[in-house]
Amino acid sequence: MQVVVATDGSPQSLAAARHLMSFADPGKITAIAVVAVIRPLASVAFADEISESQQHRAGEWTGSFREAAQGAVDAVAAVFDGWGPRIDKQVRSGSPAAEIIRAAEEVDAGLVVVAAGGRGISDAILIGSTAQRVQHYAPCPVLVVRPAPRPKA
Repeated sequence: MQVVVATDGSPQSLAAARHLMSFADPGKITAIAVVAVIRPLASVAFADEISESQQHRAGEWTGSFREAAQGAVDAVAAVFDGWGPRIDKQVRSGSPAAEIIRAAEEVDAGLVVVAAGGRGISDAILIGSTAQRVQHYAPCPVLVVRPAPRPKA
């Protein structure tokens, strides 16, 4: 079975990758495609909050959207190092939901893993939920990993 793991550069997308490892049998997964999607003509940069790049730590990102997306893909792919399945890293351009679905179709995926709420409520209201669109239109089952509940005050 092939699995597509999507990342938007958020810590929640990294948690989604780790969640897959918590229950999946690596012997039954032949390959994992880690996919990040940059939006062309976006006014907001791809926010890589999970890679260890020097620019990211300094808080002064000077690279391109593609470099930020590649950093996020590399960070998520590193979660699977030594786990077993072959890893394919992809940075795509377009609508995130459409490109994640297209990636799933191209590899005949048996599962898509996405994080819900990676970018917060404002993006969900303004842009809509990528996870919802993927869940609705994907050609295979979709694992939507929600953020951990916040402790009650």
